[in-house]
Amino acid sequence: MIEREDLRLVLQAVAEGSLAGAARSLDLAPPAVTKRLAALEARLKQRLFHRTTRSLQLTPEGEAFAAKARVLLDGFAQLEHELNERLAEPRGLLRVCASLGFGRAWVAPALARFQALHPGVELQLHLSEQLPDLEAGHFDAVVWLWRPQRGELRSRRLAANRRIVVGAPSYLKSAGVPQQPADLAQHQCLVVREHSDRPALWRLDALARGGSAQSVRVRGALSSNSGEVVRDWALAGAGLMLRSLWDVHEHLASGRLAHVLPDYAMLDADIHFITPPRSASQPVPKRLRLLQEHLARALADPPWTPWLTRLSARPGPRPRR
Repeated sequence: MIEREDLRLVLQAVAEGSLAGAARSLDLAPPAVTKRLAALEARLKQRLFHRTTRSLQLTPEGEAFAAKARVLLDGFAQLEHELNERLAEPRGLLRVCASLGFGRAWVAPALARFQALHPGVELQLHLSEQLPDLEAGHFDAVVWLWRPQRGELRSRRLAANRRIVVGAPSYLKSAGVPQQPADLAQHQCLVVREHSDRPALWRLDALARGGSAQSVRVRGALSSNSGEVVRDWALAGAGLMLRSLWDVHEHLASGRLAHVLPDYAMLDADIHFITPPRSASQPVPKRLRLLQEHLARALADPPWTPWLTRLSARPGPRPRR
C-alpha cells in the first residue's frame, strides 16, 4: 500500500534533485530514504528515478507518479483544512462590496448581526453603484442585484427580485398612465446613470408565456447616479422610474407609488452572492461559507415576496387599443 510519506518522499527528491537532499529536508538518514524508495519501486514493479552518482531524473513512470502525488497531497491538505475549520471558531477579515441602496438597507444590518454571532470575524463593507473588479479590489464577496456574465465568477442566488415601472399617483394623474412600453418614450422618465448623456434603454420582459421583450429608449429632465435620489424624485411626482421591488414594495403598499405596466418587468434583477474565481486547491474559508449561509437565511422570505407572486400570476399583456 502506498502511504502519504511515500508521496512526500518522491516529491521532495524531485524538488531537491537528490536523495541526500530529500533526506535532509525530511530529517531522515540517507540510507532510510534509499531503502524506502527501493521498497516503493519494488511494490510498484517500476523504477521511478534514473539514479547516478551525480543526477536523479524521473522516469516516465516517475513523472506520472509525481503528478498524481501532488494532486493527492493537495487533496489531503484541503481535507485536513476543512475538518479543522469545522472545529474552529471562524476568524479573519472579510471584505464585502454591495450595491449602494440595497447594501445600506439589507446587507449592512445583516453583516452587523453576523459579526455579533462570530466575534472573531472582522468585516469591511464597501458600497458602490458600479460592480467592482473583485480581484483588483481584493473583495471576498459581492452582493449584487444581477449576475455578471463572467463565467469564472461564482454566483449563488440569495433572493428573487424584479425591476418594475412605478410612478406617484400625482404624476400619473397629470401625465396619464402608459398602456404599452412604447408609451414610456412620451413620459418624463427618471434615470439612474453614471457617465452617459444618451437616452437610457429600458428592456422590459413580458410576463405572459409567449410574450416578447420590448426595449424603449427613455429620457427625462432628471437623472442621477444614485438610485435613492431617483426614488425620492419619483415619490415627489417628478416622473416614472424603473426600480427594484425590494426598494419600492412598501411605497406600493402605502399607495405613495403605483405600479405601471404591470404586465412587464425587468427580470434580470435577482440578488446574488458573488465570489471571485478559486482553484480546486484553494478551500473556501469557513468565515466566507458561514456569511453566505447567513445572508441566504436573512433573504429566505423577503417582504417583497407577495409582489413577486402577483407578477408571476398575471394573465399577460393587454392588446393595444
